[in-house]
Amino acid sequence: MSKSETPQRVIVTAGGSGIGRAIVDRFVASGALVHTCDVQPDFLDTVVGSSESVSGTLADVGKPADVEALVAEAIENMGGVDVLVNNAGIGGPRAALEDVSYEDWDRTIGVNLNGMFYCIKNVAPYMKAQQSGCIVNISTASAKVALPMRSPYVASKVGVLGLTHTVAREYGPFGIRCNSILPGLIDNERGRNIVATQAKERGITPAEREAEFLEFISLKCWIDPTEVGDLAVFLASHAGRHITGQEIGMDGNVEWEI
Repeated sequence: MSKSETPQRVIVTAGGSGIGRAIVDRFVASGALVHTCDVQPDFLDTVVGSSESVSGTLADVGKPADVEALVAEAIENMGGVDVLVNNAGIGGPRAALEDVSYEDWDRTIGVNLNGMFYCIKNVAPYMKAQQSGCIVNISTASAKVALPMRSPYVASKVGVLGLTHTVAREYGPFGIRCNSILPGLIDNERGRNIVATQAKERGITPAEREAEFLEFISLKCWIDPTEVGDLAVFLASHAGRHITGQEIGMDGNVEWEI
């Protein structure tokens, strides 16, 4: 972005850590203003303190009132919104479907899918009024291949794909684009802990469990969180102006999961 251009105004949900933090940092590096949220005050304070271009709201996207406050504060701080990145999500329970509690199912769907609906619902009027906008929804590579013992998570993330396609069609005539990113095996503390935990459960070494993951990834690779951030920035850029309704894997092509 040149100095003469107006900075993009970006909302990123759950931007205090992990992929969300990487997305915030990459948008800031591109020259954007970013308003983010998190459920953990310490994470939120850290990301807001990282740059004068970042502001934030303590919010749980699974709660409509929190999302309304988030968007209102974002509009107040940035003067509008050009980009929404729906990143917030939880892993949900790891259990056979019949053992999943009603509460765990509802909470997983509530954050991962309902939360995106709440955010889009609240930013859509602003984007329609200006006849432009970009929405990026973070799904998962698991939405392509399914994953036993993770039914609430996968169901919610497949729902994100349906929401993405519908929003792209419904709001395209208003100049609003909507795409989803499907991350793969993420090379951060959370991703490494997943491998280590599953290795312990199986009675194998973390290196052996890692090899099992990589066996079914075409490029045999982990994904750095910044790669997801860079893709989100690209989709929101002028270069991505005609990309909408797409499911874009940032995963090295996950073929299968076990």
